Amino acid sequence: MHKILISACLLGEKVRYDGQHRLLDHPAIERWQREGRLVPFCPEVAGGLPTPRPAAEIRQRFPILVNSRDGQDFTPAFLRGAELALEVARRDGCCCALMKADSPSCSNSRVYDGHFSGTLVEGSGLAAAELMRHGIAVFDETQLAHLIDFIAAQTSCAA
Repeated sequence: MHKILISACLLGEKVRYDGQHRLLDHPAIERWQREGRLVPFCPEVAGGLPTPRPAAEIRQRFPILVNSRDGQDFTPAFLRGAELALEVARRDGCCCALMKADSPSCSNSRVYDGHFSGTLVEGSGLAAAELMRHGIAVFDETQLAHLIDFIAAQTSCAA
């Protein structure tokens, strides 16, 4: 059975920077959860950050710098969370991940610009990038239909 690494906030865990969750209420998620296929994970908490915590954005890519609006450097925690996301995905046999859109850790396609302007730019979060770099497909909650198709294709290939 193929497992799916999933951002813990999408399962209702209050791990977001603001102490909230972003529960994703969908029949496929509920079914996968009943089947024991979901592996909840929050890279930021796993990396050592508290909940709640100041919002953070990727300030620069090379060298990587992730900080809060007031300049706190969260880079080590974000990097550690990215490493742990890959470790957990590999350990639990995850074929893919469903991660939170627009997150500096979890997004697979766009993140905030690093200036706390509310502007989204093309790019991925650190954990999502680490997973993709190692061949693990990453989807966000806006791409759930694509994830469902991906899982169906994985299942038919394994049969």
